[in-house]
Amino acid sequence: MKSLALLVALLSATPMPAKPLKVFVLAGQSNMEGKVKRGLLDHQATAPETRELFAHLRDQDEWLERDDVFVKFLGKKGPLTVGFGSGECSGVELEFGQVLGDHFEAPVLLIKTAWGGHSLYKDFRPPSAGIPEQRIRAELEQATRRVEESNRKNGKSDPMPREEDIRAAYGRSYLKLVSEVATTLSELDTLFPELAGAEPELAGLVWFQGWNDQYQGAEAEYASNLGHLIRDLRRDLAAPDLPVVIGVMGQNMSQEAKGPMLTIQEAQLSMEQVPEFAGTVKAVRTDLLVDQAAEALYPEWRERFDEWEKVGSDRPYHYLGSAIWHLRMGRAFGEAMIGMLGTPAE
Repeated sequence: MKSLALLVALLSATPMPAKPLKVFVLAGQSNMEGKVKRGLLDHQATAPETRELFAHLRDQDEWLERDDVFVKFLGKKGPLTVGFGSGECSGVELEFGQVLGDHFEAPVLLIKTAWGGHSLYKDFRPPSAGIPEQRIRAELEQATRRVEESNRKNGKSDPMPREEDIRAAYGRSYLKLVSEVATTLSELDTLFPELAGAEPELAGLVWFQGWNDQYQGAEAEYASNLGHLIRDLRRDLAAPDLPVVIGVMGQNMSQEAKGPMLTIQEAQLSMEQVPEFAGTVKAVRTDLLVDQAAEALYPEWRERFDEWEKVGSDRPYHYLGSAIWHLRMGRAFGEAMIGMLGTPAE
């Protein structure tokens, strides 16, 4: 009896192991924000010809809220369901979260850090890429001319632009990304009481971006900048082998990409071939997952608007706002991530 009492005392004195929490960062610009409108989701989830595709996201006649997958997207937070995109829209997080939630016994947290219209060349520019001095000078000269001309025409005396302000814009979104992840994890118990006491593990990152690097020659630097981004984020997020899934630009849909878009696609695909990224970076082609029904109807969307609303909800640069296309991409990103993790569900 004495030994039993000692065992009980030892067990009660030993702190319980922290509950694991798998954390994934979803980063990029507007397409990572998510542009699938709620009306389209509601329609396709109930239409006889498409409802089976959405059945796993539904609980009776309502959208399912998972109790094991959570989302933080800037000012939004809560259990995974529809609506974690721009406004009331949804994005790839909806299906990505399903795939990861089904895979892990541990709860999953998705931290979305996405801002529309932000380039890798400028906004997300990683620290180790350095500052493009020639571009800085050109921007300063152009901005100065604009203010001078405005002052002359309008009899104003607005101050001239400052070089330090132009420099500060380079990498601003990169810093915000790192800060958003760090702040979310430091405030985890407050943001998500359901996860109080959990031990977060940064388990992967999805990068879905590219559109704004098609201009002013930025595409020529995309491969270099993306390599810097992966290395710098692994350093600054203290995750040296962080698995990274790259959503390859696919707005070309069923057509072959050309020009800057092709350059960016090739840059994104090339990351798999970088020796130091072997087995830890996976590029997923999104054009191969296109919703062909939405693609076929889009050229006549104005004339056939009633039909269009049943398949798409935005322009090609936002993947037609296609719910089906976004589900396919989210699933592909999730499966690619699991494939790299190479570990059993836990």
